[in-house]
Amino acid sequence: MARHLITSALPYINGIKHLGNMVGSMLPADVYSRYLRQRGHDVLYICATDEHGTPAELAAKERGLPVDEFCAQAHDAQKAVYDGFALAFDYFGRSSSAENRDITQHFARKLNENGFIEERAIRQVYSPADGRFLPDRYVEGTCPHCGYDKARGDQCENCTRVLDPTDLINPRSAISGSTDLEVRETKHLFLLQSKLQHEVEEWVARHEQDWPQLASSIARKWLTEGLHDRAITRDLDWGVPVPADTWPELAAEGKVFYVWFDAPIEYIGATKEWADQDPANRDWKSWWYEADDTVRYTQFMAKDNVPFHTVMFPATELGVREPWKKVDYVKAFNWLTYYGGKFSTSQKRGVFTDQALDILPADYWRYFLIANAPESDDSSFTWEHFTATVNKDLADTLGNFVNRVLSFSRKRFGDEVPAGGEPGEAEARLGEEIAGLLAEYENQMEALQFRKAASALRALWSAGNSYLEEKAPWLEIKTDKDAAALTLRTAMNLIHLYAVVSEPFIPSSAAAMRAAFALPDDTATWATPGESKSLTTIPVGTPFTVPPVLFAKLTDEDLETYKNRFGGQPA
Repeated sequence: MARHLITSALPYINGIKHLGNMVGSMLPADVYSRYLRQRGHDVLYICATDEHGTPAELAAKERGLPVDEFCAQAHDAQKAVYDGFALAFDYFGRSSSAENRDITQHFARKLNENGFIEERAIRQVYSPADGRFLPDRYVEGTCPHCGYDKARGDQCENCTRVLDPTDLINPRSAISGSTDLEVRETKHLFLLQSKLQHEVEEWVARHEQDWPQLASSIARKWLTEGLHDRAITRDLDWGVPVPADTWPELAAEGKVFYVWFDAPIEYIGATKEWADQDPANRDWKSWWYEADDTVRYTQFMAKDNVPFHTVMFPATELGVREPWKKVDYVKAFNWLTYYGGKFSTSQKRGVFTDQALDILPADYWRYFLIANAPESDDSSFTWEHFTATVNKDLADTLGNFVNRVLSFSRKRFGDEVPAGGEPGEAEARLGEEIAGLLAEYENQMEALQFRKAASALRALWSAGNSYLEEKAPWLEIKTDKDAAALTLRTAMNLIHLYAVVSEPFIPSSAAAMRAAFALPDDTATWATPGESKSLTTIPVGTPFTVPPVLFAKLTDEDLETYKNRFGGQPA
């Protein structure tokens, strides 16, 4: 059985992330990781904060903190939010780690040895007012492609086109705002991607048929346009330094590697960080080096990160000429919008993850986001849709089923699972239905089709309600107490099954459902087809309790409160 390596796009250190960022990478990776672990696979889920680059320096300057101190605080703040969302990383590292520095410098040296790095003199924006060369993100201006007037020198946030600072119209310094900019000559290292074009094309061709159309089309578009040699160093105070043993002149000038060069290498670096915590029992290289036949590597990311992970980072790995593991499957997502407008960290538009947890527990958000994941196209977050989904799927379909069954059984039969009669035709039909729906759920999870998986999970919950309505134990008990007991016992087994298989989506609520039954040794990690059909996991006489309400129904007043706080349309 292959081991599963899972990574999600590294959240940038600058600020708490919005819901679109959560559903575009980390949350689906967590759901998939949890599912694989429950099915018995060996899983390593790695993520980290992406800490280098211009925005970190600017944010630290704004806060009046040294950049390393700012990043340490921001890392802890982000990690607290992800803990609140119950993201079960095996390790959540930092791209500023010594491990990432060493591996990044190793990659650069090997690329240089193999003829894929070249030192070039270039003309770069210089700000006399700031007394320094301005890296790409230190330059802002108007995008020449779409006219957006707050485009950065590396990429336009509006149209996502990759830019150079000299492309911008009416450029200005992001530090001082000065428009008195000059273009001067300086030296930088370039990754010769043009020399790796054919190798990258061959590699993509071997994988793109398995990837979602979104990922393969973006990779193919970049390759069709042609890979250009790209500067991989910057004039910054904060970053992985250019190694002095290889480039002494540039090192003396304080050059550091471009964040998009070192950030993907942090997937490897963070794995080494994880292993360095327990080196006697953890082998980081077995996940990354000569691991093509033993590791299945899946990456999760939103579409703006796709070209860097399907073209640029594979080019880096290929050029190193060492057997580093490359991604097998790229799960790419479109945008989650806020009432049709773009979530924006920089413009503080939309719901941010810390705010979400202030309003409601994580499971509300986890379920809604995955059930509406922007897989085939963009999807829109609205408070109306969120409220309707919570009420219909979580409060009414699942939460109400659990409460009705356990409350009624305790009222009529006491605090232990009742015996009742032998299963009949209705129970046989239910078992077949549950087994079929569970198989569908498994198939969609294996295919990483999250919306379809959520639909199958919802259908599992609905099947319990349909059975309960059909058998109507509140009527059965008036004429046949054993029949009512059988219905409730079967429904309790459904609750336990729901607890087990819903855990990837709603882990806290799943734990509460499982804890309702005082089973002495509840080690179930999944339900087999036989268990699904028989629904006899919970022994007769097992003590149980009625848990607190799993999901509170949201009211019209709640809806208005949320809309007033965040707005019913994008700002």
